[in-house]
Amino acid sequence: MGVCWGPVVRVLVLQAAWALGGGQVRYSVPEEAKAGTVVGRLAQDLGLEAGEPEARRLRLVAQGRRASVEVSGASGALVVSSRLDREELCGKSAPCALRLEVLVERPLRVFHVELEVTDINDNAPLFPAARKNLSLSENSPPGSRFPLEGASDADVGANAQLSYTLSPSEHFGLEVKSKDENKILVVLVLRRPLDREMMAEHRLVLTAIDGGRPSLTGTMELVISVLDANDNAPQFNQSVYKVQLPESAAPGTVFFQLTATDIDEGINREIYYSFSDAVSGKVQDLFIIDRKSGEIRTAGDLDFEDVQSYDLEIEARDKGWPPLSGHCSVELEVLDVNDNAPEVWVTSLSVPVPEDAAVGTVVALLSVSDRDSGANGRVRCAVWPAAPFGLVATFAGSYSLVLREALDRERVSEYEVEVRAEDGGAPALRASRGVRVPVSDVNDNAPAFAQAVYTVLARENNAAGAELARAWAGARWRAGGWRAASSYVSVDAESGRLWALQPLDYEEVQVLQFEVRAVDAGEPPLCGNATVQLFVVDENDNAPALLPAAGGGPGGGAVVAKIRAVDADSGYNAWLRYELWEPRGKGPFRVGLYSGEVSTARALEEADGPRQRLVIVVRDHGEPARSATATLSVSLVEGAEAALAAAGSSSSGAGLRPAAGAEGGAAAAAATNVWLVVAICAVSSLFLLAVVLYGASRWAPRAAVLSGPGPATLVCASEVGSWSYSQRQSRSLCVAEGAGKSDLMPGYPAGCL
Repeated sequence: MGVCWGPVVRVLVLQAAWALGGGQVRYSVPEEAKAGTVVGRLAQDLGLEAGEPEARRLRLVAQGRRASVEVSGASGALVVSSRLDREELCGKSAPCALRLEVLVERPLRVFHVELEVTDINDNAPLFPAARKNLSLSENSPPGSRFPLEGASDADVGANAQLSYTLSPSEHFGLEVKSKDENKILVVLVLRRPLDREMMAEHRLVLTAIDGGRPSLTGTMELVISVLDANDNAPQFNQSVYKVQLPESAAPGTVFFQLTATDIDEGINREIYYSFSDAVSGKVQDLFIIDRKSGEIRTAGDLDFEDVQSYDLEIEARDKGWPPLSGHCSVELEVLDVNDNAPEVWVTSLSVPVPEDAAVGTVVALLSVSDRDSGANGRVRCAVWPAAPFGLVATFAGSYSLVLREALDRERVSEYEVEVRAEDGGAPALRASRGVRVPVSDVNDNAPAFAQAVYTVLARENNAAGAELARAWAGARWRAGGWRAASSYVSVDAESGRLWALQPLDYEEVQVLQFEVRAVDAGEPPLCGNATVQLFVVDENDNAPALLPAAGGGPGGGAVVAKIRAVDADSGYNAWLRYELWEPRGKGPFRVGLYSGEVSTARALEEADGPRQRLVIVVRDHGEPARSATATLSVSLVEGAEAALAAAGSSSSGAGLRPAAGAEGGAAAAAATNVWLVVAICAVSSLFLLAVVLYGASRWAPRAAVLSGPGPATLVCASEVGSWSYSQRQSRSLCVAEGAGKSDLMPGYPAGCL
């Protein structure tokens, strides 16, 4: 148990130390360390076991500059890879800290490492020139001071703390004092009066010694020429002038006016101004002094990010002989303006993102910086659009792009995310970086039909194998409805086409209802369902069929017989009309167009003959129309025979003969009246029955229209109030006495319940 718990305890301790340290590892290495020098055991400090650095691809990411260090792949140690020169890396900045990022994969994490490069005393003090020439009037009073340019040391800290010594001289001494914490003022002081006739030139050696161990030195030779006459040097009203100038100042901007005075007279009081030899040529390229007026103006562009201040040593020299000079210092402070936009880098990107990725998943690592300082260099970051991603600050200038909301590839398959950075300047400057984030698919959507129910119309007598509809790809189906749909239709599993397996017969089946299921190829597969209602449209494929005719009675205009026919079709295809085909012209008989009743058209005459042969054609209203022909033989009888014929007429026909005498006419009239009363009562009863059935059907459930199969009768009223019959496999009832032709249209006629 001790062996197992040892690594765990060590990891917990490291994690605790990591949390207390703010998530940052700090190392220190002296400059000029040899390549291969181990800076620190990075993998061990990050809590990685042996072998994990290589397995998890521990790698180093430097920000903005060459790191000169690398991570050993096998051991995970941070080692020096190339020459480390602190002065090259950081200049005079102290401490010299390099910010590094260490990435560990599986899972992806980022750690921050701060590497401090410490200074060693590898730079000796350096004067701007090996020799300095000075001209001093012989009447210069003791105590006269002559500023000298001090040496510079590229090192920092104690290694750059300089002290000065002057070679022994009875006339000159050296005064060294701190001008500020970063600068030492070196002044040559005249201790005793000069005598040009005794010594016209003095040669001294100024030595600068740094504070390193061991210390390094630099020297400069001072050649002092003693001049005669002009014994008053120009004087400034103060030795140091402080000036501020924004870095955005345009070249040619006048920022200071020098003024020096000389109490001499004549040519000895005429003054011209110039930069002291202590001012480097690079600085003199940035500024211009008007030799006569003393105006100082800019000659180039200032950049706060490169240099924050300038110390301009000014010399005012008169025109006397020997010329005398006065000195002052103009300390120019460069003010920062917001002239640098933020910069955004994507240091790591993990795409595509699966659409089922958990909220909080890290998508990318970003680094943000701004070269400005203060508020101008403080950067705020945001991500646009605001969803479904967000930014999390992991360290100063480092952010993680993380998932804030659940993804749906079917809604958005790819995101163009823009990381926007804005600094705190006025006006603020902005920068952005686009990140393309594709979303990978997972099987989370079942197939969906455009409709829950599909309606398909198919004409009867279609050919077997005919395509009925096309709606679904990769579908499976199962049948349902009035009878097994699988005997009539088939759905292709790949194309989704609906095929007819056999011709459809409207008189056999009017509606097929079945379910179609679509299944995708995902893992696991998902499916969706839809209902298909296939309505069979009637075709005029049945001719009218004749029934035995009914006999009529005698009398003028009386009904002789009634032709009866039925049609197995429906709607217009079953709407029948009757026409008298023979004899043509003005015969004694006529046929009701829709009733089929054969009646007398006029009074019978002897010339009409004892027997009439009538040919009647029965047609439906289909396209094209179908017909049947009936032949009716009518025999003409007289007197009592006519009455007997009226009472007992057969289906083959009926005969009428004119009555002879008053009694015969009265009998015929009485018989006719009886039949009329019977007919009126029958029609009234049927009309009442139709009204009752119509009202009942209006209140009955509509589902009765789509009831199951079985023999039933569709009864429709004709225009003339008689009845025709059609056999159908339906339980619908149509009552429309006196209705127009639209009542008999195919499909769902008006008035059908």
